[in-house]
Amino acid sequence: MSLRSLPAVDQLLRVSAELVVTYGRPLTLTALRMVLDEIRVEIRAGGGTASQEQILERAGLYLIDWTRPSLEQVINATGVVLHTNLGRAPLSEASLRAIHAVSSGYSTLEFDLQNGKRGSRFVHAETILQKLTGAESALVVNNCASAVLLVLTALANRKPVIIPRSQLVEIGGGFRVPDVMKQSGAKLVEIGTTNKVRIADYEEALQGHSGRALVMRAHRSNFKIIGFTEEPGLSDAVEAARRFDAIFVDDLGSGALLDTSKYGIQHEPTVQESIAAGADVVMFSGDKLLGGPQAGVIIGRRDLIAKIKKHPLARAMRADKTCLAGLTATLLHYLKDEVEQEIPIWRMISMPLHAVKSRAHAWQQAVGFGEVLPGESTIGGGSLPGESFPTWVLSLPVKSPDKFLAKIRNFHPPVIARTENDQVLLDPRTVLLDQDSQVIDCLKTALLK
Repeated sequence: MSLRSLPAVDQLLRVSAELVVTYGRPLTLTALRMVLDEIRVEIRAGGGTASQEQILERAGLYLIDWTRPSLEQVINATGVVLHTNLGRAPLSEASLRAIHAVSSGYSTLEFDLQNGKRGSRFVHAETILQKLTGAESALVVNNCASAVLLVLTALANRKPVIIPRSQLVEIGGGFRVPDVMKQSGAKLVEIGTTNKVRIADYEEALQGHSGRALVMRAHRSNFKIIGFTEEPGLSDAVEAARRFDAIFVDDLGSGALLDTSKYGIQHEPTVQESIAAGADVVMFSGDKLLGGPQAGVIIGRRDLIAKIKKHPLARAMRADKTCLAGLTATLLHYLKDEVEQEIPIWRMISMPLHAVKSRAHAWQQAVGFGEVLPGESTIGGGSLPGESFPTWVLSLPVKSPDKFLAKIRNFHPPVIARTENDQVLLDPRTVLLDQDSQVIDCLKTALLK
């Protein structure tokens, strides 16, 4: 094939109407020119032939690659309910509808319908949070890390913040409590030891700081300290702060509004318990055990929340309309006592074992391969570290587990599973109910290759 025999770009454009309709003329033109340049290099090197159809096919592959989003839906068959790498909590249908409603047109994000004037986005979700938690006021920001930074910056700048050494944690992405305190301008005061802290440690640190200090509890969301340990209860720590007129701030992290022990797993401290114990300000996530969109929720005393709302950083960290709409719809499920039916993560956690086993058997029968075995699901997402609860999995004894995982990751939508004892395991508990047929199709295809 010679360089002169290559078709002109204009000629290729005339016969690539389908690509132009799908990807637009400018991008299609770029792809065609790139393929022609590659073929010219190949011809000069002594090889390279390409028909018009082959040129269009190569250009089409470029266009597919260029326009494929890096953020796409996957099927979570790992058994990790709040899989941080996979986006944590999937949203309820009501939350998705609410997000669509406010994002497909205009909304009352910062507009007061009663007086026809500018309103505040801070009011959205506040009333429901007050009803659910008993808090006097509330504020929603973009995630829990920013909530912690905002609270410390607004309330503790240049002030001592007292926290046990056992709670100076680092969570995913390098978020370290000491670093956040430094950034906020707070003065870190460590008390106790790694494994033991007593009320006397709080009292000693609070001496001389009456009316100025802030006491903080940071929930150890992703690890445990076991063995020779001692730590005061929340109520006792709050009472110690009260005696010295100190503000007590509780960073709960996961944001549980339900008692997790009801589902056969360890009790996770709840938001309501923190408010009932007297915490002045409580921070927690919206996308962990709450089961909503990514958000940081700050609740507590009206005067303190008002001060936080007025801080300049509050604007930089504010939640957008889609977050507020999705979070409000999620909170309504709690208010209406329909959590297990409507919020996906709680539907997964509360799913009876016989239902999980039935789905695993249905997969096995449809695929005609593998074995249904007992297994363990986990919560994940920095919640209840080390805790697992029973499940049933489809175990596939394939020749090369890593290659098989790669195959099913290339399915559309990709299926994400895990390996154990050189077998591929798929846990139905974390697969949405309407995704069963897709899992089956994926496994059939991968097993045939």
